[in-house]
Amino acid sequence: MCRIKANFFLLFLIIVTTSKKSFSQLSDPEMNRMLKQVSGSITFLQRQYNGTNLVSENVFRSKELPGAWQLALKVNPVKESSDVVDVNATFRLTAGQVASATVAVKFDFSNWSAANYVLVPASLYNGNRYRSIGYGYNPEYPHDMYYNPQVPLTISNNPRLSIENDKASLVELQTGNMATPAVCFFSPAEQTGFILLTEQQTKWGNNGITITEDTHKDNFSFDISAPAIRKLATGFGDFHLSGDKAPDWKAGDEVSLRLRLYVFKAADIPALLTKFFKIRKDISDNSAPRNLVPMSRLLELGTGICSSNFTQQQAGNYYKPENNNDFQLGWVSGMINTYPMLSLNDEKERKRVSEELDFVVRRLQGKSGYFYGGIKSNGEIIGEKMSHDFPEIQAMVRKNADVLFWLMKHLLLFKESGHAAMINKDWEEAAKGLATAFVKTWQKNGQFGQYIAPETGEIAVFNSTAGAIAPAGLALAANYFNRADWLKTAAAAADYYYKRDVAGQGLTGGDCGDISQDANSESAFGFLESLMALYNYTGDHKWLSMAEVQAALCATWTLSYAPVFPPSSTIGKLQSNMTGAVWASIQNKHAAPGICTSSGDYLFKLFRATGKSLYADLIRDIQHAHTEAVNMPGHITSNYLVGSSMERIQPSDAEGKESIGNFIHTRNSWTETNGMLMALELPGIYVISDKAKCYVFDHVKVTIIKKDNRELVMELHNPTAYDASVAVMSETTLEAKHPLGYTAFLRWPKVPVKAGGKIRVHISGKDIKW
Repeated sequence: MCRIKANFFLLFLIIVTTSKKSFSQLSDPEMNRMLKQVSGSITFLQRQYNGTNLVSENVFRSKELPGAWQLALKVNPVKESSDVVDVNATFRLTAGQVASATVAVKFDFSNWSAANYVLVPASLYNGNRYRSIGYGYNPEYPHDMYYNPQVPLTISNNPRLSIENDKASLVELQTGNMATPAVCFFSPAEQTGFILLTEQQTKWGNNGITITEDTHKDNFSFDISAPAIRKLATGFGDFHLSGDKAPDWKAGDEVSLRLRLYVFKAADIPALLTKFFKIRKDISDNSAPRNLVPMSRLLELGTGICSSNFTQQQAGNYYKPENNNDFQLGWVSGMINTYPMLSLNDEKERKRVSEELDFVVRRLQGKSGYFYGGIKSNGEIIGEKMSHDFPEIQAMVRKNADVLFWLMKHLLLFKESGHAAMINKDWEEAAKGLATAFVKTWQKNGQFGQYIAPETGEIAVFNSTAGAIAPAGLALAANYFNRADWLKTAAAAADYYYKRDVAGQGLTGGDCGDISQDANSESAFGFLESLMALYNYTGDHKWLSMAEVQAALCATWTLSYAPVFPPSSTIGKLQSNMTGAVWASIQNKHAAPGICTSSGDYLFKLFRATGKSLYADLIRDIQHAHTEAVNMPGHITSNYLVGSSMERIQPSDAEGKESIGNFIHTRNSWTETNGMLMALELPGIYVISDKAKCYVFDHVKVTIIKKDNRELVMELHNPTAYDASVAVMSETTLEAKHPLGYTAFLRWPKVPVKAGGKIRVHISGKDIKW
């Protein structure tokens, strides 16, 4: 076997032809060595179709065979590493014409096990190898899911590997279904990880990824095809005819499938996730995010919209969470959008926030201490995930976790902004009651469940990671009320979720009201909030280590590249760079502008604590993708107000091919809320003064003009069409070792920079001048 040595560049070029029903394979010694570690092999294919029905499949053989198809294969080592190679397979038709044809690279794995963890970012987590229910969006729960501690994790009808004995698996996807076009797995038996990165498309359109597993679950394969040809495309919990069509080839047509293959030692699922986070952009076109609208302008517009949505209804007085007068608590903005309004330090808005908090604790808290999830404008309580068999009103555990976390943040902000006297003791009592309810549930059940009965406190639906943010709320409450026992429960719950869900299954899920217990991004980001809260209040680096793994899981949900959208689509016409858009869930197959509902400042805190720019890059990407979706003059994304936005960034055909790249012309207040929160809780520029380094989150450019022991001088350039007020946070390396509080943003100076203008900022220790 040919071995690659240091400073040796391998170029392996093969020109071959095809013949029907020929099964010998062509490869490369180094690639074979890597694949052998996972009992893998590689094959190069040409196929013909009638519609979406496969008519013939040809396997590339030796170069001596005559024929019109050629394959040029290049296999190159990457950075002299022993665990990664680049594979470039160029397929060419040299003569004649071939109708309805595709080409593909196929990987086969023998000695496979159903115990292997399979990841396709934003599509498959642990292979989605779970019980499935329903056919369509937000299916009803069967009787056996209620009040049943033994309920298995249950998902909607999504692409998945089978859990049934003697049932083969077929998963048909295209790259638009993925946050990163990749197939990954971890083998516990081999203690090995595998990651295959590919590109979105060729000239024929999006590539396809088809996964199969045999009935005995001991053989597994997947192929990358150009283009995607699926019988069925996946929707929101259902499937529909794909409408895919194989292209007609003529002499001279060629396409290249570019792949990067990693095979590496991995002790567990976290090792695979952290490896993926580091390399997920390795073959992407990593164009810089566009500077469109300063964060301060987004905050100004968002708070203006929110202020105009304050309403007085029969039920009470509140900021409308969505597009009607009913009130939904937590999750999609209710009692979350109040936080940026409180931060304005405006007397009118401060009074309105107080009115909403009064309304929430007066009308929505049940006897157990838990809260109901919503109320209609006429005062009728809204039940969630109800069943006629169990008429007792239920509420989402996730919403209750949001209430505890955000109520505590409001109390802190009232105090830190100098308005502690306005705190109503009923708010504090409500927070105590809710924290106590969570602790009782934990002590009784060893979990928080997915749905709760607010009157009794009983778990109505068990399982899932719906309480992902509950440890954060308990940690804040424990510190505020000096309750060490609550912090102990927070730590125990976070440890449980990490071991069972993150390390044990490589997923978190079930905390959205419109999915089942599906893997989703919101629980992933919410759990990161909890881990960083525990680090904040304990200083224990155990939580920081877990947070690094959790951030890697969050990254699997976030677009790592800028998808190519149809030129005629809205996003295509705007030429938006949607790197950083966050996928919703394995059921709701679309990306969104931001995290529902959070600033993601815990990623900034993780960056600060570790010095690793991966975390800063991730939240910067998320913020800039959000801005790409904001409705602005000359950048129309909705038919609503300037500064509004909506929740659909659609790279896939889950809602039909016509939906790709087109916004739905509505607005979602939660996307506006997370935009305000990012503008509020992330610094525009973060400076490590003693190292003369800075990281820019805002839509400005920074040039370091001078740096010495006395001062750092930066020039800020605002290339946008809007005046900016840029928050600058400066500290030393030593100061960065200490956790950052939840109201630190109150102390960040704001540097004004006119549209198109420049200004110099002088930083000397804590002193910032301009």
